[in-house]
Amino acid sequence: MKRHLLASIAALTALVATPQASASDPSIRARINADLPGLMTIYRDLHANPELSFQEHRSAKIMADAARKAGFTVTEGVGKTGVVAVLKNGPGPVVMIRADMDALPVVEQTGLPYASKVKGISTAGVETGVMHACGHDTHMTAWIQTARLMASNKDKWSGTLVMIGQPAEELGLGALEMLKDGLYTRFPKPDHVLSFHDSADLPSGVIGVAPGYALANVDSVDIKVKGVGGHGAYPHLTKDPIVIASAIVMRLQTLVSREKSPFEPAVVTVGSFHAGAKHNIISDEAHLQLTVRSYGDDSRAQLLGGIKRIARAEAEAAGLPEHLMPEVTVQEPYTRATWNTPDFSRQMADYFSALFGADRVQIVGPVMAGEDFGEFRRADPDNITSLIFWVGGRPAAEIEAAKREGKVLPGLHSPFWAPEADKVIATASEALTLSAFRLMPKR
Repeated sequence: MKRHLLASIAALTALVATPQASASDPSIRARINADLPGLMTIYRDLHANPELSFQEHRSAKIMADAARKAGFTVTEGVGKTGVVAVLKNGPGPVVMIRADMDALPVVEQTGLPYASKVKGISTAGVETGVMHACGHDTHMTAWIQTARLMASNKDKWSGTLVMIGQPAEELGLGALEMLKDGLYTRFPKPDHVLSFHDSADLPSGVIGVAPGYALANVDSVDIKVKGVGGHGAYPHLTKDPIVIASAIVMRLQTLVSREKSPFEPAVVTVGSFHAGAKHNIISDEAHLQLTVRSYGDDSRAQLLGGIKRIARAEAEAAGLPEHLMPEVTVQEPYTRATWNTPDFSRQMADYFSALFGADRVQIVGPVMAGEDFGEFRRADPDNITSLIFWVGGRPAAEIEAAKREGKVLPGLHSPFWAPEADKVIATASEALTLSAFRLMPKR
């Protein structure tokens, strides 16, 4: 606790004591602008050559080589395919900056000249197209530029910088794998952890900060609904699992609408319903797959408990005996909610406003998407402050036109998502670099 208190005081002093007028560093912005053509070459290469979770060998090597060339001590293969780059620069706090590396099993349809044509094998064992449909290619490119800027400006900060390339964010497993592989024991343990994510909702170059909960718990739930099969012409001789499963689907909708407070967000979505194989045969099983989103641990427990209760109750109402009760399986590990340290996040939002102007910074609400970045704080919540912020990648004119026309634009995980990458990379590089300067002031 003492370590956490001293680190917090140091960070707060750095944030408050530095005049807002000195927030911007023209030399950093000029360097980013000069380097941008080369950065876009890196970005296009990463975009055209995406890799699925825990297969990010090429991407990891690009990041590792760039950090090593900049002067970092680099370790590869942490948490299977992760990268850890350490730069020690005198006494001071430890700051960790993370970028995720994996792509998605999505067939790209952007029409970009450097669009991915890569194919891979998904976790389901199916050959699929592979695409950076979540923008992790912008994350890696900004990470590389931040590493270069930090290494070439050691006169402006004091402390230890740990930069990590994290695998398998899309599976919600990469952060845990790196921690399990000794991220906080083999390498300096951070006082502050920072990351960013591109956004399809914010105008290009606009930063969004969500104090407190930023992203949700994500649970995957499987329900095997049992029944007694038979001929479709003689339903009275069966216990139809499709009817039972349909009743479960409908009743699940009341978990959020009738059991949760309207002020406590939650989502229960049935994404898959499979049963039967022929018109005139009543199957003896139906299978449901759910995604469940929540924020707090209590909210999660309430939803998962409600799912089990409803599945069993509907089976009992249909007259099924005990040995045919539904099987409800919650996949582990689940992706836990990401929490931004509230005071720290607000201080950083104020700093970003001083750096970029108030019109380019927004306080935003949490989203129901999942992100395993929160595991880095959860590993030692009393001693680590945490912030993941958004950087907009959608042209403002496109957003305004869509509002006027009532048009829905493609977002993250869409095969059509193509962020305005140069603005994302430039903004994120500057925000991460100057945030690290501010958290590790020269003594």
